[in-house]
Amino acid sequence: MNEILAILPYAAPVAYAALGETIGERSGVINIGLEGTMLFAAYGGLVGVSHFHGPYPVLVGLLLGCLFGVIVAVGSGFLTVLLKADQVVVGTAINLLALGVTGTLFRVEYGHSGKLLSVPTLSRISGIDWVVAGLVVAVPAVWLLLHRTRWGLAVRSTGEYPRAAEAAGYSVPRLRLQAAALGGALAGLGGSYLVLGTAGGFTENMTNGRGFVAIALVTFGRMNPWLVFGAALLIGYLDALQLELQAKGTAVPREVLISLPYLVALIVLVGVGKRRVAS
Repeated sequence: MNEILAILPYAAPVAYAALGETIGERSGVINIGLEGTMLFAAYGGLVGVSHFHGPYPVLVGLLLGCLFGVIVAVGSGFLTVLLKADQVVVGTAINLLALGVTGTLFRVEYGHSGKLLSVPTLSRISGIDWVVAGLVVAVPAVWLLLHRTRWGLAVRSTGEYPRAAEAAGYSVPRLRLQAAALGGALAGLGGSYLVLGTAGGFTENMTNGRGFVAIALVTFGRMNPWLVFGAALLIGYLDALQLELQAKGTAVPREVLISLPYLVALIVLVGVGKRRVAS
């Protein structure tokens, strides 16, 4: 149990992003720009915590990160769902835009080395990491939302057979945009948590491929929130393991250790991608 609690902070960013992506993919839309969404949210978390001087700056940072995630995800949904733009092209553009915009703004605001070397984090302030604790609620809540509510049934119908949803009187574009907004909020929470929960600061491109890993986890988990969360725990374990091995000075090259979570995600995509069946 203690080992699971220790790896949860490393798993949380990817877990929240993957849960949000699960909702989006259930509606029939893949957010290729998930990496950029998380990166924008991470910068939003930094802006919130560094410019708000009230009693709860970390909470403001998390909320601003969620807001950034919603804006980016809905913007992507507007282009792909309503304007019928190619999902891969739009997602790639968002990823590149996030990398350039956040990097530029960070250098302009904080300098090349970053004047803001550290920021308050959840555990430092309250002693309890509420975002990690929230996973206990988020996983069953997403499952219940998708499988035990009328809205969830409509979203799943939209992803599996849009004509059936239309015949039942639902607006497919509206449902997909709603799913994108909810998924963006969760991805935003995961992105801002990187700054306010694990790193305690912002660096350029700090998401470092976690958005792509989250998409792979949804494939591995067959769009089932419980399986997706289990896969996120594996990635969190590998992330924690590579940091521990680096600290101990193992003979394995640092680059190989850093790539461990991504190698596993790639193997998952190759192994199960062609056989994916939603459950």
